[in-house]
Amino acid sequence: MSEINQQALLAIGPLDGRYRKDVEALSGHFSEAALWRYRVRVEVEYLLFLARAPRIGLIEGIDGQLAGALRNLYRQFSVDDAVAIATWDRKVNHDVKAVEYWLREKLDLLGLGQYKEAVHFALTSEDVNNLAYALMVQESRDVVLLPALGNILGLLRDMQIEHAEAPLLAKTHGQPATPTTMGKEIAVFAARVNRGIEQLLHIRLTGKLNGATGTYAAHYAAFPDVDWITFSSAFVKFLGLEPTLLSTQIEPHDSIVEVGDALRRVNTILVDLSQDMWRYISDSVFGQASVAGEVGSSTMPHKVNPIDFENTEGNLLLANSLLEFFGRKLPISRLQRDLSDSTVLRNLGVAFGHSLFAYQRLLKGLRKLAFNTEKAYAELAGHPEVLTEAIQTILRRERYPEPYEAMKKLARGRQITLEDLHSFIDELEVRPEVREELRALRPETYIGLAAKLARKKI
Repeated sequence: MSEINQQALLAIGPLDGRYRKDVEALSGHFSEAALWRYRVRVEVEYLLFLARAPRIGLIEGIDGQLAGALRNLYRQFSVDDAVAIATWDRKVNHDVKAVEYWLREKLDLLGLGQYKEAVHFALTSEDVNNLAYALMVQESRDVVLLPALGNILGLLRDMQIEHAEAPLLAKTHGQPATPTTMGKEIAVFAARVNRGIEQLLHIRLTGKLNGATGTYAAHYAAFPDVDWITFSSAFVKFLGLEPTLLSTQIEPHDSIVEVGDALRRVNTILVDLSQDMWRYISDSVFGQASVAGEVGSSTMPHKVNPIDFENTEGNLLLANSLLEFFGRKLPISRLQRDLSDSTVLRNLGVAFGHSLFAYQRLLKGLRKLAFNTEKAYAELAGHPEVLTEAIQTILRRERYPEPYEAMKKLARGRQITLEDLHSFIDELEVRPEVREELRALRPETYIGLAAKLARKKI
């Protein structure tokens, strides 16, 4: 048994406490230390970009070896580095200025002290922060969330093939409806998740570098002959982001909201999946593998609860509440800027964390499932009335008068048997081959193209 983490027991929130192990991968993207690292990355790359711009002439002589040493400041960023910047922050009460002061110290150590005034040259804090957050969101999406979602999609696709021909009583409005297969129903979710992943994947994160009110005023004042719009655009693209050339002091956060909205849609699909799995387990269509040593109830020893799907649902809804709030809040800023977005942005990792935890629990729950063929077959056999759709449709083909009304009179609101249907069929004035066609219908085989659909990778 692993050792209990005492610090986790003292954490205010479950993401840094009870769930810490499940969301550890996001710490490298959304922790305070990670935010420092992203800011250092932006400042270092900006410094190197200035050095490569011949018309600026602010920095010269940074060769490949020195450039590598500078990049190691963020590539090898340590907890001690984060503590050092945090110490500056406590002293000056400004997080981005703290990065600048720390970086100036590092330049002295690298023998580049003559270039200290080029650090953070003509920038406003938001130039650094917006790029740091955009990189944070983009990389956490690509490195952590999308692979986790891909694991879910892969498992769903395996399940849709495995259960492609497994007959299942479908229910609409909670009532027995046309039979389907479990594979086809899982394939529906696989297709939806796949579409959601594609939409999430293709959102381009945006960034800006244009000064205190978006006018390049300081840049232009110092070097009026430089094409700062082109420079800014090239730098943002170099970071792997889409340039925002028109903004106030702040980048409007629209692309972060787009990612949040796309993530929220995927999460909603997975809430739907979790609720359906919960119901299938409740109906004993799916069983769950028990885990040795676990307890399902403090008083009922027999219980094996669908807790993984319940944890999934709760955490996804919690994440979605935050993501929806981000969509309402982040694109709004008074005049050229207010600071209310700053504290909100620090909670992006909370929404991503609850999403990731839910994905881990959903995978765990799906892997425990075992399809109960006997239960599914028995439930279908107990509802032969589902064949009334097929019977009345075939009779329509044969131009039989008002077959829907006839079937409604026989079956609506009544419990009927297969023998009742056969007696009804035997009294129909239809050709013998049609009568045999109708008598051959069975709930477990009335699945249409469900198996074929389940095998399609859509």
